[in-house]
Amino acid sequence: MNVRSPLPDPLPDPLPDPLPAHLRRERAQRLVDERGFVRVSELRSAFGISGVTARADLDALERQGAVRRVHGGAVPAHSPGDGLGVEREHSFEEALEASVVPKQQIAEVAAKLVQSGQSVILDVGTTTHAIARALCARSDLHDVVIITSGLSIALELEKAIPRFTVIVTGGSLRPLQHSLVDPLAGLVLSQVHADLAFIGCNGVDLAGGVTNINLPEAGVKALMLTAAERVIVVADRSKLGQVHLGRVGPLSAFHTLITDATADGEALDKLREGGLTVLLPETTPNTQAVV
Repeated sequence: MNVRSPLPDPLPDPLPDPLPAHLRRERAQRLVDERGFVRVSELRSAFGISGVTARADLDALERQGAVRRVHGGAVPAHSPGDGLGVEREHSFEEALEASVVPKQQIAEVAAKLVQSGQSVILDVGTTTHAIARALCARSDLHDVVIITSGLSIALELEKAIPRFTVIVTGGSLRPLQHSLVDPLAGLVLSQVHADLAFIGCNGVDLAGGVTNINLPEAGVKALMLTAAERVIVVADRSKLGQVHLGRVGPLSAFHTLITDATADGEALDKLREGGLTVLLPETTPNTQAVV
C-alpha cells in the first residue's frame, strides 16, 4: 500500500492591513513550527510586508529562541525530538548548513565514479545535492542521464543541460525535503534501469541495514534499489551505527558505502564484514578501477 504524505495547508492570503509586529511574529512562529520551514518570500506575501521586514521578524524570533534562521527563511528552534521519543526530521535548508565539509568530501568521491554515457539515479538529500554539484563541475562528462526525486537536485543539475539529461520522477511533493514520493514516483522508477544509484539515508547499521526517518521517502529509496545495477549509499560519520523508522533495505542490497574522512574505523570494519565496499576521500581509486 502506498503511503501518501499530506501537503501542508497553504499560507494565509495577504492581509488587507499590516499587523502589529508582535502579532505578525507570533503568527510567523506558528507557521514555522507547523511547516518545519518557511521562506522569507512566503512571509512577505502572506503578511503584505517587505522582505526586509520579514527578515527582521525572523531575526527577532531567533533572538527570542523561537526559531532558527537558515538560508532563505527559518526552521523551528527546538532540538530533535518532540518529547515523546520521536526524532524530528530536519528540513532540506537546515541540513544543508550542517556537515558541509563531509558532504563535499563524499560528493567528490561519488562524482569520480560516474562516466560519460552512464545513467545515474540521485536520491533526495543534501549529500546527493552536493554530488549533483560535483557532477556539474566535471566538464569532461557528457551524455549522462540523471533521474532524481529531488526538486532542488533537478534545479542544481539544470546548468549542465544539454550535457546531462535530467529526469524528475514526479509524485506528491513533500515540502520539508522538496522531494517527490508516491503515488507516481514509483511509476518512473519501475520503467528505468540505471548504471548507478546514489542513495542518501539517516542510518547505516550492520544489523538494521540502511534506514530513513521518513516512511514515504524510505519507500521511494527502496524502489531505487531495484532500478540500478550498482547501488551506493552515501552517509557521513554521524549516520553510521544509526537505525531509524523506515527501512530502505538490508546491507546486502548495497554494493558500496561512501563516507567522510573522519568516520570511525571500527564502525567501518563492521560494515566491511557485512559485505560493503567502503570508499573514503583519501583512498578513492581511479574511475576505471571502481566502475
